Amino acid sequence: MSFVQFRPTFLAVALILLWGQAILAQQLPPVEPPESMPVPQGEAANLRVSTTEVLVPTLVEKRGGGIVYGLKAGDFVLEDNGVPQKIRVQEEMDTAPVALVVAVEQGGASVLEFDKLAKMGPLLDVFLTDPRSRAALVGFDSVPRLLRDYTPNGDQINADLQRLQPGDGGAAILDTVNYSVALLETQPKEFRRVLLLISEERDHGSKHTKPAQLIRRIGESDVLVLSVSFSPALAELSHDAKDSEVDDRTMSLMSTLVMAINAFKKNVAKELAGMSGGEYTTFIGDKRFEARVMSAAKDARNRYLITFRPSDLTPGLHTIRVRTAQDYGARIVARANYWLDAQAQ
Repeated sequence: MSFVQFRPTFLAVALILLWGQAILAQQLPPVEPPESMPVPQGEAANLRVSTTEVLVPTLVEKRGGGIVYGLKAGDFVLEDNGVPQKIRVQEEMDTAPVALVVAVEQGGASVLEFDKLAKMGPLLDVFLTDPRSRAALVGFDSVPRLLRDYTPNGDQINADLQRLQPGDGGAAILDTVNYSVALLETQPKEFRRVLLLISEERDHGSKHTKPAQLIRRIGESDVLVLSVSFSPALAELSHDAKDSEVDDRTMSLMSTLVMAINAFKKNVAKELAGMSGGEYTTFIGDKRFEARVMSAAKDARNRYLITFRPSDLTPGLHTIRVRTAQDYGARIVARANYWLDAQAQ
């Protein structure tokens, strides 16, 4: 008898629950899919580097300062996954006009750095010495936004920097770099494409770009990433020749990718610069910030352009090591990785 009495009660509860869910579903707004990353408008992307022609911008700097000029192909040794490659070196330094994207963080604690960013405009003129060169400004917090489309007029960028507004608590560095690379790839293929990233060190809030995706994107592009990071840490990153050395053992492509992904979690700004052949530095104080930006601008144009066709066409992330055939006691900054697509011939 008790079972007979329980069964109607159970069915009634089930019906009430179903009815309640139907009413709730009518009251709540439908679930919307996540928004897609904003896509820069412009012509289709044109890469200077195909999957079988790898461009390696290389800075050779004297230990006491100054650039080592006049080096030829025979003065360099380039290894791809530990295997020496046949290389070509452009006779002149990088003299192409520049397409520059300045990506500045507006979220989180970046508001404390706005006074420095407001003074950065004149420093960007070093990038724009060629009348054909142009710059665009991207601001970001949880999402990237195009604040100023490409212009040869540094004064316009300067005015925008003086009007920066605080954003939310996000620092979507991965999404912003992905967006900025796409923006750079709309520019003519003969331009030198440079991303100047001014941000904290770690990503907070990227929703559309995973580390592995961005590693591949940077590895397939010819974008030079220059990172200038603000950090509460007092210790500054010191560059020397040892920092650019890698283990002589050839690591598997999968382990290289895993290591790169893990490094992104610790300091994405630093790893992006290293992968592309750019530079990473930190700053504390107005004078140090100005010096860092000026140094990055000058060094961007003082690079040897080394190219090679990989002897190993295994798809995936490859590790590059560049050194000079003779020990000049110089600091060498070169691209650390590139991505070889499965369709490479």
